[in-house]
Amino acid sequence: MTTTHSATAGAQQPATHTDHDAALRFITCGSVDDGKSTLIGRLLVDSKAVLQDHLAGVTKSGETDLALLTDGLSAEREQGITIDVAYRYFATEQRKFIIGDAPGHEQYTRNMVTAASQADAAVVLVDATKLDWKNPQLELLAQTRRHSLLVHLLRVNALVFAVNKLDAIEDPALAFAHIRNALAAFAQAAGITVEATIPVSALKGWNVVGRESGWAGYQGPSLLEVLEKLPNTPADTGLPLAFPVQWVEKFSSSADTSQGRRVFWGRVAAGGARMGDAVQILPSGQQAVIAQVVNHARVPGNVDANLSAGITLDREVDVSRGDWIIAAPKAAAAASDDDFDTPAVQPAWNASREITATVAWMDDEALVPGRVYWALHGHRWVKAKVRRVLHRLAIQTLEREAAEQLEPNAIGRVELVLQEAIPAAPFLQARQLGAMILVDTASHKTSGAVLVE
Repeated sequence: MTTTHSATAGAQQPATHTDHDAALRFITCGSVDDGKSTLIGRLLVDSKAVLQDHLAGVTKSGETDLALLTDGLSAEREQGITIDVAYRYFATEQRKFIIGDAPGHEQYTRNMVTAASQADAAVVLVDATKLDWKNPQLELLAQTRRHSLLVHLLRVNALVFAVNKLDAIEDPALAFAHIRNALAAFAQAAGITVEATIPVSALKGWNVVGRESGWAGYQGPSLLEVLEKLPNTPADTGLPLAFPVQWVEKFSSSADTSQGRRVFWGRVAAGGARMGDAVQILPSGQQAVIAQVVNHARVPGNVDANLSAGITLDREVDVSRGDWIIAAPKAAAAASDDDFDTPAVQPAWNASREITATVAWMDDEALVPGRVYWALHGHRWVKAKVRRVLHRLAIQTLEREAAEQLEPNAIGRVELVLQEAIPAAPFLQARQLGAMILVDTASHKTSGAVLVE
């Protein structure tokens, strides 16, 4: 059962993270004009991460427009909106951070998904002024729900709700109580675990970096204090090896310790690369043994998931960009002592052409059965045909609706048939093996994010 937390007086404390040397990558998301860019600007200014000349460049007539610290595109400045993801770096005495400012408009959902797929945490902003805050049964904005669901589906490790603009509400304590309860009910229904729910004023800086004790009936930590304690996303290390080949490097016979063999470079998707381990190449099915593993600096040694590696095999096999090097199949134990047949072979990762997946659809044209797209899995491109749409998720009710297609920004369950088999795994088990994108064959636009079930 999923536990949902709310940050009230005597609020929960987020899990203590264990590696303060690792920067926390987090994004801000939510609906349009909820104050995402302003919140990031406030974090940068109040944590002393902005130079005076940069700050002067966004100050006019004595007023500082904090949103301009991240909205750098001319179109963003002209329209007063965020279009593309802007990344900023800052550090405190306790932690380093990389922030992604994600756009709130529905038409830029693909940019938000791109940022969320690489994030350790997400701060979902909620604009209190847009809600019927006097109503205990208030309805949340659709984009607030959509972004929260996408963050959850993408396995972002931690989610924090920041209720913004309460300084513009006549009764901030009542408004925060009602909004907090609505967020908690939504999160529980969606199975989302929430690290904290915090009342903030990005414009005035309340509860962003420093605490505004007692304001809006809240006595918990500030947003920055919560972020400083959040854990980084754990790597998928406790799994068999899965290694997507990104680049093949050929050495001369006297070049170095590779002894003239090719080195296959990429980032370990799951498990770890170990010298002496038996592996299989997909899609060819050839088997070999890892002769050497080097890290990104070409230092020999074991390399775990999420880290870059170069792998040399003990013999020459046909391996190209887009292939997968996975742990070799193992023979299963015999059914009984009287069974002398050859034991069954258990593959480390099953290769399949038929995929059932959750799809976040981001194209302007609807996803319909029969359409063919390019699918990118790891570094391999394969053709993917939509067999059928199983259902669509209703954003407001969270119910599964019968559907024959997925409209722009819809989330639904779909069956795909691929041109060739890939080593796909459930996204909840292995992120990289369970994730694909669909690309329109004509326009080459990213059309959908695919999470294998």
